[in-house]
Amino acid sequence: MSTDGAGRATAVAAAEDVAAVAASRDDERTTGWRRGPAGVTVLLAALLGFFMLSLDSTAVNVALPGIERDLGGSTAGLQWVIDAYTLMFAALLISAGAVSDRVGAKRLYAIGLAAFLASSAACGLAPTLGFLIGGRAVQGSAAAVMLPASLALVRQAYGDPVRRAKAIAVWAVGGTVAMAGGPVAGGALTSGLSWRAIFFLNLPAGLVALALLSRAPRSPLRAAPLDPAGQVTAVAALAALTFGVIEGGETGFGRPAVLGCLLLAAVAMAAFAIAETRAAHPMVPLGLFRSRAVTVCVAIGFAVNVAFYGVIFVLSLYFQRVLGESAVTAGLMFLPMTALLPVANLTSARLGARFGPDTPIRAGLLVSVAGLVALLAVSTGPDRVLLAAALVLAGTGLGFAVPSVIVVLLDAIPADQAGMAAGLLNSSRQVGGTLAVAVFGALIAQRASFLPGMRASLLIAVVVLGAATVAAFALPRRRSENELTGLGG
Repeated sequence: MSTDGAGRATAVAAAEDVAAVAASRDDERTTGWRRGPAGVTVLLAALLGFFMLSLDSTAVNVALPGIERDLGGSTAGLQWVIDAYTLMFAALLISAGAVSDRVGAKRLYAIGLAAFLASSAACGLAPTLGFLIGGRAVQGSAAAVMLPASLALVRQAYGDPVRRAKAIAVWAVGGTVAMAGGPVAGGALTSGLSWRAIFFLNLPAGLVALALLSRAPRSPLRAAPLDPAGQVTAVAALAALTFGVIEGGETGFGRPAVLGCLLLAAVAMAAFAIAETRAAHPMVPLGLFRSRAVTVCVAIGFAVNVAFYGVIFVLSLYFQRVLGESAVTAGLMFLPMTALLPVANLTSARLGARFGPDTPIRAGLLVSVAGLVALLAVSTGPDRVLLAAALVLAGTGLGFAVPSVIVVLLDAIPADQAGMAAGLLNSSRQVGGTLAVAVFGALIAQRASFLPGMRASLLIAVVVLGAATVAAFALPRRRSENELTGLGG
């Protein structure tokens, strides 16, 4: 390309970026959303909901012994206290996101939040293990409704891309703080009061979120009918895949029931693709994947959760089985990894505003891969200093990358499809985490093969995250706040 041609291309790209910023600000004015107190109110309501559902996904794990003492039940029954939540959460994310765009993020978030509070109260009052598992399934369903709707609310409340990036980073802090503090809070509540207190803790936070939400403006709607074929096939595919992966990790992937679920998932996914190509108003327009930003962001989301949840799962067992630490000490050993996540989230927004959101994605993923490679060395000997340093690198890098991944994805789609995009990204992440725990669990199932299985698991995480890092360099460059300000001035 000639110098003049390159200059014209740069000028056109700059003009497009400035036009996008102006259009997003016009969108704020026309839809009733503002950058002032209303935006802050919506952000706080969304953050509280994300905090609650993230806390419940981690805090309940440490309460299982207390639940067993009070309600009895088999080991498989106790596992389903966790898995019922995971199954429904993963199965409904994409569908809930698409519904959010059609009925309004505010309305659907309120419905999901009310259902989450009611099911939390039911779990806290559960008289039997079966009742508790049912309550956890409803909780997971409500969480699937809340998560994409909460992110869509933030997307709609902040039309300006720079302010949106900062708001998304703050929203992400709600989840990372809950994940970091969930095991500690769960252990403290279970020991000091009862495991039931974990569920009752949601009630005051949820009521505050509902009060804040009542002050939010009405959400814009996507003027398109629902897609019944897409909804049914998507739920069937994700439910069968999640159930097959969970059962395969616990009982073996060679069992007929597990293979049948995985086959059903493949058939349902193919049916979903066919339904979406034929639908007049598809739930997930497959043309979105022609966007490099959408495809790469969804792939990165999958890889991030493979690394994060897979590594936490493996190392939590390594700390207790190999190093002989107690459950409480094992939880505290993750603090180097989790304590800096909120700081990394907020720093990501600042760096993205200065250099463009693609920069923290690439930098964060590179740092995380370096941390995972260092963790491979830990499996040859329990070097606590190296372990802590590797965890800091792995966790901080992921916390650095994720908010900017969300920013790039939401910038790549229209505002009225924000719920669908959020559901798609988080469904990919949920499947990645579930698959990692199942596969890594199978690799380390036998005590004699624990260390080789741990090395294989970490190597898989390195490869998957490394592939996502390479893909991140294919993201189109987004202009920074400084560049846009300079062009506009």
